[in-house]
Amino acid sequence: MIPAQKWPTAVVLLLILLLASGLRLTGSDWDGYRHFHPDERYIAWVATTIEFEWPSEGLSLDRQQTTLNPFYWPTAVTTEGVVVPQGETRAFAYGHLPLYAGVAAGRLLEARGWSEAGLLASTAGQNEFVYLTAVGRLLTALIDVGTVLLIFLLGWRITGNTAVGLLAALLLALNVMHIQLAHFFTTDPYMTFFVVAAVLALVDSHLSAGARRTVSFGLAAVLVGLAVGSKFSAVLLLLAVAVTAWLNWRRQAWRGLILAGLLTFLSFALTNPFALLDNSCEVVTPAQTIGGVTVLPAINWGNCYVLNVANQSAMVRGSDQFPFTRQYAGTLPFLYFIEMQLRWGMGPLLGTVAFLGLAWVGGRTLWAWWQVRRGLEGLEVTGFAYRPWLIVLAWCVPYLLSTGNFYVKFMRYFQPLTPFLMLFAAMLLWSLPWRTVRWGSTAVVVASTAVWAVAFVNMYQTPHPWLTTSRWLYENVPADALILHERWDEALPTSLLTENADYSRGQYREGELTWLSYSGALDDEAKLADNLALLAEADYLVIASNRVYGVVPRLPETYPLSSQFHPALFAGELGYEPALVVGRAPQVAGWSFYPDYFGWPELTPPTAVANFLQDQAVLSPSRVDESFTVYDQPLTMIWRNEGRLTAVEMGEVLSDER
Repeated sequence: MIPAQKWPTAVVLLLILLLASGLRLTGSDWDGYRHFHPDERYIAWVATTIEFEWPSEGLSLDRQQTTLNPFYWPTAVTTEGVVVPQGETRAFAYGHLPLYAGVAAGRLLEARGWSEAGLLASTAGQNEFVYLTAVGRLLTALIDVGTVLLIFLLGWRITGNTAVGLLAALLLALNVMHIQLAHFFTTDPYMTFFVVAAVLALVDSHLSAGARRTVSFGLAAVLVGLAVGSKFSAVLLLLAVAVTAWLNWRRQAWRGLILAGLLTFLSFALTNPFALLDNSCEVVTPAQTIGGVTVLPAINWGNCYVLNVANQSAMVRGSDQFPFTRQYAGTLPFLYFIEMQLRWGMGPLLGTVAFLGLAWVGGRTLWAWWQVRRGLEGLEVTGFAYRPWLIVLAWCVPYLLSTGNFYVKFMRYFQPLTPFLMLFAAMLLWSLPWRTVRWGSTAVVVASTAVWAVAFVNMYQTPHPWLTTSRWLYENVPADALILHERWDEALPTSLLTENADYSRGQYREGELTWLSYSGALDDEAKLADNLALLAEADYLVIASNRVYGVVPRLPETYPLSSQFHPALFAGELGYEPALVVGRAPQVAGWSFYPDYFGWPELTPPTAVANFLQDQAVLSPSRVDESFTVYDQPLTMIWRNEGRLTAVEMGEVLSDER
């Protein structure tokens, strides 16, 4: 039974959770389940091969015999209508837990007869690739709603003030980056959920006594294992575990750490078994020598999980560069993350308050700790119950320092921090002096964030640009035409099954432009000649997003020849004319929030794009991180080869540009 005095809190919390659910579940079919998110596409593809049935001969954990190993394509076909490799190693760079959770949820819904009901009704008659994508998105949305609940509980547990917890939950419910990521069957929302749950359990452990202190600490360790089992970067939670053990038991902290280590390892191993069992990969650390003497021999660790983690680490730190990460060349550590949150992820008001709140809570915690170090014990002296915040900051600060300094700065990397930033924002707002200032400031921040959230969700009412583009091509371009796309971007048209016709992309010839590939010395005359030959022959060119033109013209040292293509194309100098421009963006009250796709690479927008934007009331928060727009809100252009210039003629145009 809920005490009478708690009913208002319970009602408000329920309304916040319903709001969060509505924002996250609206538009779950944002791409018509055409798999336009590459990470989600791969996870769902692997998911179609995962089977939980217990074979008659018993459960096998052999890497090549089991269907449960995400690092190996099974030798037998497990799903009808889905083409997969067989008997090959696969690079699965994600935790097992979200993969298994998505498949288990799909099987449960099938067993209950709910697989064709509600939000999954549109997947009826589709193959398992579509069905598991839909189930995965549904589960991700619910996981993120759970994070909203957890941040309420954390705020309430630390401060004893339900108003702070409710405000933090409301701000997180309205957070646009969380809303967007809840629409994808990917790992970051899972990691974030378990991170917040683990920190909540650690705080509860510290604020409790007796058996509850130990039980909560053990639960936190289990949750840490689940967080790491979702995404390896959650391993930094072990610092928060160590801080909590010290605060709880001081000189006896080692006992708590042993317990935590065992429970963390156990929960990770049970949910990621092949992280330990598949040792068929080659992972070599080179020999270390000093003065010509080998002090540490080369070691082949052999573990596929270690290999994937190492590859991801090399990518995010820039030691191994990929074409799709070169957008971050020249971006500033920490500041770029903050800029993107203020412009797009949170919005300017909420983002400003969130980062000021982090500084304010961090400063007060540091000051209180310093006062205690000087021998001034007690809340009455320090004015701030700082120890629970030390636990929270033991996660936030190391993760911020580590992630903020990455070369690769996908906005989603910031998600495991945003629930805590919402809590810091709530703390700051609720600590403002004078009731009128406090309520007025809170109302302004909440209202502006709500407008941004509604605008973002409204975007999903417009068909995905790649679906619109594909339909236009099928209806206007004859079969056997040669249609070009740019490598590392989406190849359009995508196959479509409509009420009136079944369109297959196989009716067209395809060609691929390689501007974003082969950088440096490989960006040479041979590469240019190959691309121009394709352009001379082609009938249409589809530029699906800004993934290529947002990078290549901006890096002339990296792409000395290729960087001249898009300026000439957009100026109409290569014989190609725009046939269609289509996009979608957050929209509210007649205004659309389109990014400035052309300012950062210093390009002049094609006239057709300028006209497309002028036909709408556009507000532009300036440049955008490509990962925020490329999957669900790209600006797409179709170019028709009207001039039919030869490769030599186009080469002369580009030569004049140089």
